[in-house]
Amino acid sequence: MTLRLGDVAPDFTAESTQGEIRFHDWIGDDWAVLFSHPKDFTPVCTTELGAVAKLKGEFDRRGVKVVGLSVDGVEDHEGWSRDIEATQGVALNFPLIADKGKAIAEAYDMLDQTSETTQTVRSVFVIDNAKKIRLSLTYPASTGRNFDELLRVLDSLKLTSTKSVATPANWKQGEDVIILASLSDEQAKEKFPDGWRAERPYLRYVPDPSVPAERAS
Repeated sequence: MTLRLGDVAPDFTAESTQGEIRFHDWIGDDWAVLFSHPKDFTPVCTTELGAVAKLKGEFDRRGVKVVGLSVDGVEDHEGWSRDIEATQGVALNFPLIADKGKAIAEAYDMLDQTSETTQTVRSVFVIDNAKKIRLSLTYPASTGRNFDELLRVLDSLKLTSTKSVATPANWKQGEDVIILASLSDEQAKEKFPDGWRAERPYLRYVPDPSVPAERAS
């Protein structure tokens, strides 16, 4: 069954390069990013795992745990980890799940039905601290994922989860945001007493509320 935004992410228990993971327990009160790979020792995914390892501090700062998944076993993962460190200049610093039976890939609908070997597609799931899926992306095998964009999306998701705002196209943390169209001007005055910049009645901009005023100025 296809997972939709807002669905509870399927729970599972699996072995990984950092021991057994009970997924919902492992997420705890944080958010998580689960991203899959077709198989070990593949070139594009090697660069992706290195990119995420280099960005691990940025995910940590946002309270987001990262975990990879491939249908090969832990022993293969460990060999691949050595290749990642040798070629990407950074050691794997987050768990890589072994899904040899493809049970997790099936639960998350990550199997490529067009592949003769039924490999996992290259999916990304952002899961919040209520264990609900907030974002899902699927990439073709030939296109490496943009993890800077994923950080940008995480900033937006975490901000818009707690504030009555949305983020415009190409938004980055610290830039102006948009008051939700569902809020009347009267309701908006209660939440944004300093006012806003209105380009249209439905397009009302305010400073990013996650950034202190002294930093915004």
